[in-house]
Amino acid sequence: MPATVDLVIRPDAPHRDDVLALLEEHLADMYATSPPESVHALDPSGLVGPGLTFWTARDAGGALLGCAALKELAPDDGELKSMRTATAARGRGVGSALLAHVLAEATARGYRTLHLETGTQDFFAPARRLYERHGFVPCAPFGAYGEDPSSAYYRRVLTA
Repeated sequence: MPATVDLVIRPDAPHRDDVLALLEEHLADMYATSPPESVHALDPSGLVGPGLTFWTARDAGGALLGCAALKELAPDDGELKSMRTATAARGRGVGSALLAHVLAEATARGYRTLHLETGTQDFFAPARRLYERHGFVPCAPFGAYGEDPSSAYYRRVLTA
């Protein structure tokens, strides 16, 4: 597939119809590939509120290409949540663009670290490779997470 051109990333509402469909697909995949107790993806209502910012990536025509959220864990620490690229947009750099956007926002907010949780199953291998290419390294469980063989935890130091 060709690289994404004219990608627009903006704050958005997770309750828009096209976003709801993408998030439903995301949750369905999470439950299809992970034990229920290991699914930590947020539903649309969990993506609004204090300490959470939700973005969508759209093409120049407004078609939804992906989404991501940033959750504040502490004044100097954040967590990447609900990152998803639409199936038709995979392989076009949408995930990298969203991740770069969230990293820039986390840095602008003064976060020292950005954490994330993803799955250990083969389904999540492309996501783990993406995070590692962007400087994330494996870490211990953080925040309210505990040891879980179905979860991989990562962090990236943003400032020294």
